[in-house]
This record gives sequence, C-alpha cells and structure tokens, in this order.
Amino acid sequence: MKTIVIYNSQTGFTKCYAEWIAEATGADCLELSAAKRKDLTAYEAIIFGGWACAGHINKISWFKGNIDKWTDKKLIAFCVGASPIDNPEIEVALKQNFNEPELKKVKTFYCPGGFNYEKMSVPSKLMMKMFLKTLKAKKEKTAEEQIMINMISSSYDISDKKYIEPILQYLKT
Repeated sequence: MKTIVIYNSQTGFTKCYAEWIAEATGADCLELSAAKRKDLTAYEAIIFGGWACAGHINKISWFKGNIDKWTDKKLIAFCVGASPIDNPEIEVALKQNFNEPELKKVKTFYCPGGFNYEKMSVPSKLMMKMFLKTLKAKKEKTAEEQIMINMISSSYDISDKKYIEPILQYLKT
C-alpha cells in the first residue's frame, strides 16, 4: 500500500514517530509544509501526525480540510503528547478533534512523547511555565495535579517505537 506520513513537530517527538512509521512501512515521510505542495492522489494511505496542546492536535485543520476529497484512502491521524499512554483523558481528547462523520473516516492514535523545553518555541515555553506556576501555587492539589507538576517540571522523553504498533496493525487491515 502506497503510504505517506505527514507530520508537524515542535520539539522533535512527532517527527521521530513519523520517521519510525515511515521506516517500518516503507512510506514517504514529509513535514507538513512540504506535503501541502505535494499531489497526494497516488497514495492509498495518508497518515497525519501532530503534537498535542491542551487536547488539540496542532495543525489538524489542514488534514480535516482534505478528508472529503480523500474518500478512497485509508486515513490515520496520530498525536504525540506529554501524557503517558494509560491516561484516560487521551481517548476523549483525540475524539474532540473530529466530528462524528470525520471519526467514521479517520482512525486516531496516541503516542507518548515528552517535553523538551530546550526545543520549545518561546510562546509554548512561557505558556507551560505559567501553567506549571499556577499548578504549584494551588493550595489543595489532587494526586493527578501533583503527578503533572512532577512530569512537566523538566524535560523528559517517554517515546518508544512500541507505540507505533497499533498504527502498523491498522495499516495491515
């Protein structure tokens, strides 16, 4: 199956996952800016990867804007975020990026990445630092909030090739 992986990455985690998927499937792999200029009609499967920010998949609007013209293609969207794979909020967040008709056409996946403050844009870094400060200042923190504080206080990497397995399995169906 002729496949392309298109990605938008801020700090490198999404790019890494996109490259792992492309390597495992023999797919072409392009950054979103280059993919926008490419004719995608020859591809049978189109995979889009973006990074998660407050439950939203960054740059997903480009992918969603093309769903109706890709009716004959297998469509996959994955997002990479800082939460561990077992976070129950992930499934809800993934689905909120698509309406019901879109969810019937697109299979969604989540891949845990991490935080890399050194590679973050200045606005993103400031936003995260303000969020962290707000969380730390809260008098009565929940267990989840304390875990979040511990996770986002510094850079970390929880990405792993094993998280692309569900995507690879779905491509085979």
